[in-house]
Amino acid sequence: MSGDQPPTHTLDVRNLHVEVAGKEILKGVNLTLRSGELTALMGPNGSGKSTLAYALMGHPKYKVTLGEALLDGRDILKLPVDQRSRAGLFLGFQYPQEVSGLSLSKFLWTAYMQRHTPENADSDQFGKDLTTHLGFLGMDEALLKRSLNEGFSGGEKKRVEVLQMATLSPTFSILDEPDSGLDIDAVKAVGETVAKLHQLHRADSGILVITHYQRILKYLQPDAVHVMVDGVVAMSGGRELALELEAKGYDWVRADAREGS
Repeated sequence: MSGDQPPTHTLDVRNLHVEVAGKEILKGVNLTLRSGELTALMGPNGSGKSTLAYALMGHPKYKVTLGEALLDGRDILKLPVDQRSRAGLFLGFQYPQEVSGLSLSKFLWTAYMQRHTPENADSDQFGKDLTTHLGFLGMDEALLKRSLNEGFSGGEKKRVEVLQMATLSPTFSILDEPDSGLDIDAVKAVGETVAKLHQLHRADSGILVITHYQRILKYLQPDAVHVMVDGVVAMSGGRELALELEAKGYDWVRADAREGS
């Protein structure tokens, strides 16, 4: 983390074990996120990266059998899904869903109201902030009138996820493979918008980007890179670790983990 100021917020995942349909997927994950930092979580398919994201958000398919996840000292794993969101956790989906008949503007307002009461909600400020974020992210206001993600390109869907993140201003955002299914230009656009948003809100928030590849990270410049294999975080380092993975592959991490065990 840049500077000498301590982080405002932390999300501390400790010895997290999660199973799906009776099979253990996460086998003792330890990971700490801090506000002000952009963190990358890499790993091969089936390593447990998305399982971690969905377990933290409370998806009923993912059963936590052991461990905790402390958001500023409070175990969010004991909270219902909606309260985890209100506590400041956000998940950007790998495959955003299309919802016919629900406009993007209505969806964003509904999400905003999940974090506010009628007494402290400010529709005028919400509208101003939304216009600002659209401009900041280089998005067309016409998208607001369209049904959520319906007919959107892959890049537009992922940027809508980033717009949601900007609208809600969560304490910690988890972006599950924001580069999945995108061409080179769309990866660049999404990566740059996430980086811009991080710079805007970095003092009070942190971002975890889950990805297979190094390509999006060159636009994000992560503060830390962690590598998950076989249900655990097996290696951690700086942004240079992503380049090393690109050259050596994930079998190198597995071999290193076996030697260290």
